[in-house]
Amino acid sequence: MSDTPLRLACDAMCGGLARWLRLIGYDTFYREGVADQELIDIARTQNRVVITSDGKLLERRLFTTGRLQAVDLPRGLKLLEQVEYVARALHLTVGTARCTRCNGELVPVSRAEVGDEVPARSLIWAKKFFRCADCGHVFWEGTHWRHIAAVRERIANLQWDEPR
Repeated sequence: MSDTPLRLACDAMCGGLARWLRLIGYDTFYREGVADQELIDIARTQNRVVITSDGKLLERRLFTTGRLQAVDLPRGLKLLEQVEYVARALHLTVGTARCTRCNGELVPVSRAEVGDEVPARSLIWAKKFFRCADCGHVFWEGTHWRHIAAVRERIANLQWDEPR
C-alpha cells in the first residue's frame, strides 16, 4: 500500500459527490462540463482515481487494462449513498475537510481575521473559522455543520468487507 494520499477525479456528472468527498478530506478534482479526455489526462498526470457512472468512459483501454483506476458509480444512488459507495469501494477514512468550492486546503483563522467577511450573527456564536488557502473563501461551523459532522461520522464508522 502506498503512502501517497489518495487523490480523486470526478466526472462532469458528479459535482455533488465531489463536494462531499472534499468535506471528508479528499483532494478531489471536479470541474463542471469537463470533457472525458481532459478528465483522463488529469487523472493520469496527477495520479487520481476516476469516479464515474459513464460506462462508455470505463470501456477505454486505460481502465480495462488497469493502468488507470476507476470507481464505477451505479446510477440511481442518492447523493449520500454515492458518498458511502465510493468510501466503501476505496476504503476511505475521514480526514481534514477541504474547500468545497475549489478543493484547496482550509487554514484555521481567528474570528478577528474574518470579522468583515462573516455575518454578524455567525461571529457571535461560531467558534471555528477557516479560510481556503487557494480561493480565500471563508468557512465556519454553522448550523449545517451538524449534518456534515453526522455524515463524516457515518463514513468514519464504515466497515470494510474485504481488504483494498
